[in-house]
Amino acid sequence: MTDVPRTRWARTIDGACIAYQDIGEGPITLVVIHGWVSHLEVYWEQPRYARFIRRLSRNLRVLLFDKRGIGMSDRVNGTPDLGVLLDDVRAVMDAAGVARAALLGWGSPGPGLAAFFAATYPERTLCLLIDGWIHFRRESDHPHGETAAEFEKSVSALSSTWGLEDRIVDFVRQGYGERPDDAPYDDLEFLRWNAKLARFAATPASYETFMRMWFETDLRPVLPTIHVPTAIFFKRTQSEEDLEIMGSYLETIPGARRVDVDARDLVVWLDDHEQYASALERYLASVANEEAQLDRMLATVLFTDIVGSTARAAELGDARWQEFLERHHKTVRALLARYRGIEVKTMGDGFLATFDGPARAVKCAQVICEAVKPLGLEVRAGCHTGEIELLGADVGGIAVHIGARVGALAAPSEVLVSSTVKDLVAGSGLIFADRGEHELKGMPGSWHLYSADT
Repeated sequence: MTDVPRTRWARTIDGACIAYQDIGEGPITLVVIHGWVSHLEVYWEQPRYARFIRRLSRNLRVLLFDKRGIGMSDRVNGTPDLGVLLDDVRAVMDAAGVARAALLGWGSPGPGLAAFFAATYPERTLCLLIDGWIHFRRESDHPHGETAAEFEKSVSALSSTWGLEDRIVDFVRQGYGERPDDAPYDDLEFLRWNAKLARFAATPASYETFMRMWFETDLRPVLPTIHVPTAIFFKRTQSEEDLEIMGSYLETIPGARRVDVDARDLVVWLDDHEQYASALERYLASVANEEAQLDRMLATVLFTDIVGSTARAAELGDARWQEFLERHHKTVRALLARYRGIEVKTMGDGFLATFDGPARAVKCAQVICEAVKPLGLEVRAGCHTGEIELLGADVGGIAVHIGARVGALAAPSEVLVSSTVKDLVAGSGLIFADRGEHELKGMPGSWHLYSADT
């Protein structure tokens, strides 16, 4: 048997324990919401499943869990409602320290639970990946679902064969769907494993209870409220009925995209896992790239730096210098607040701040230069306007590097700016002196710089 990842338990708000596994270390976390039946450790006894999850975890961090009442998670009396199941997903993410993740829902009812989570907690959902139906009951506007009589017949058929090896072929055919050939239905080990999975995952009675709950649940009104990036998976051998249903999700979920997968199986890990994993990774990469583009904004960066700080610290001594530094920081922070600048970070004896207006950045820098003089200090300052990348509490990008280079060239008590800043503050009353062309370390070409006159 493939090495099984360690099973952990997340504690929910109401005290239930939800079993989960955490595998891989990729930059994106993928929360997999299985079809209804699961058992975290028995699953790993199935080589097809193990290969699929190992493939996903090659480039992703993957969170797997057993829903409440299933597998290794706490059993329940009755049926947990959707709100409780959402709390279970959130508890797993919290326990794993994951603030935001992609959600893959497959089978039944994985897509429905994933969709409901994405609609309810968009701030915690990077994107939604749907592989399977969300609604199963036949309605006047949903003719492809089962009638109540058809549903009861199928549930009774599965329940009566639950975990019985001598009748497991019928169980597997209903659970996995028809295939172009008999494999893996003629694979005795695969059949025995399915019987064990059923026995370990749930009882026949709990299976019936959960399936009836999902049969009565209609999440279609929720779909138009989903505003996170969404992918709908289409497989090459899907029936016309499946294609119509999946196509309806494309029309209902705003901005949903179709992802074609050269795979044939209803259950995602049964076969063709490389095709599936590659398609999934391509979509996640496109979402991550889009996120990176959205996490950019135009801003003016301001760098300040105390002139001769090393010599002054040696002259004053550590304790006295620390007092001066604290007074300097307090002064700069007060002025940043006055001119609506955002402190990004301090760098030893200097500041990096951003402004949404270049004139305010320059005026703030000028006032800072004057305000620290009574402390016996001089600062140099540099400003540049450009597109910056938002990196959590930090910022990055070429504009930040240019601002740092400009600031380093400033003389004591001087505010040096790029030509971009000068051109954007016309009419502000600011006056500039030409400082000529300069090479900025690591930046291509030459840069025309200007000194802001007081």
